[in-house]
Amino acid sequence: MLFSRGLSQISRNHFSRCRWLFSLHPQQQLHHFNHIDASQKVLGSRVIHSWVSNALTGIGQQIHHQSTAVAEEQVDPFSLVADELSLLTNRLRSMVVAEVPKLASAAEYFFKMGVEGKRFRPTILLLMATALDVPIPRSAPQVEVDSLSRDLRTRQQSIAEITEMIHVASLLHDDVLDDADTRRGIGSLNFVMGPKLAVLAGDFLLSRACVALASLKNTEVVSLLATVVEHLVTGETMQMSTSSDERCSMEYYMQKTYYKTASLISNSCKSIALLAGHTAEVSMLAFDYGKNLGLAFQLIDDVLDFTGTSATLGKGSLSDIRHGIVTAPILYAMEEFPQLCSLVDRGFDDPVNVEIALDYLGKSRGIQRTRELASKHASLASAAIDSLPESDDEEVQRSRRALVELTHRVITRTK
Repeated sequence: MLFSRGLSQISRNHFSRCRWLFSLHPQQQLHHFNHIDASQKVLGSRVIHSWVSNALTGIGQQIHHQSTAVAEEQVDPFSLVADELSLLTNRLRSMVVAEVPKLASAAEYFFKMGVEGKRFRPTILLLMATALDVPIPRSAPQVEVDSLSRDLRTRQQSIAEITEMIHVASLLHDDVLDDADTRRGIGSLNFVMGPKLAVLAGDFLLSRACVALASLKNTEVVSLLATVVEHLVTGETMQMSTSSDERCSMEYYMQKTYYKTASLISNSCKSIALLAGHTAEVSMLAFDYGKNLGLAFQLIDDVLDFTGTSATLGKGSLSDIRHGIVTAPILYAMEEFPQLCSLVDRGFDDPVNVEIALDYLGKSRGIQRTRELASKHASLASAAIDSLPESDDEEVQRSRRALVELTHRVITRTK
């Protein structure tokens, strides 16, 4: 396979001449060579040797590029930051200690070992911090350089911690609003301890996040992450109160999805860049990565709500539609079957309506088109990483590959 690919690198003109020569009858080949003087024969030999040499060189380069590509594909995003994530998890637990034991226990509920999941958002942010790493000018003393680097990394780790606290707080509040019984495969906090304590635990986490955010003393970052909290509330409100036109609007749905899911990742990624002193252009590339990755993540979530099971998702399958929430697959199905709009207006309190909607969805390309849209946003996220300023640093390159790898994992995940 590799040999044939290497040969394909030979110049088309040279190959055509060679093919013409060897297609001749042996007597014709001999006649042709007899009409070439000695110098031309030597030159011809050199050309043929050059063809073979170039082909073999091409094969060698092909093998090198393929082996390099294989090595790049083996980057595990979570393994790269595993040690740092462990430290971050321990700090998160220490940050949610409260005077009232019951509140502390509630706030720590999703930070317990074995329950917290893979820490998807902190992983993104720690990888982004390394992917945007810029060497400090060599004129500074080495001790000062090391100190500045450590201080910056600590501040970027704080962004990861703050982001996770905001995220978990939003989960606690969402479970109360949705009256969810499970979360991540275990009983939801509102199911185990009651909705009132779940709301208070979410508020407590937000207050801890605010204290940590203020300690960064960066007004632009504070403004960005404060806006995220506003977006979470706005998105949830958009989901709760919609008109008939809004429920059937893909544009409205994508705006709500940005507020509820993508705003946190995008603004946190941008905050990582701002703390490192990057330009507005680089900061926006970080933002674009987070935004598109967040949208892709939620779109696949929408697909899995129809195609997954409670065992793989850690929540009841069809939970969105049973709560009257219209997501991308149904919206796409509406474009093929407009009669679905009237069904959506009637709501899904009646299980018969759910079955009718699922029947239309099965006959449509709703699931496929949602996956395609998710893939488009994943590609945009990957393109943002590819557009970052070039770097020869191996760790920077490895982290960038890991961020690209995450885009693939997001659209191929099954839970």
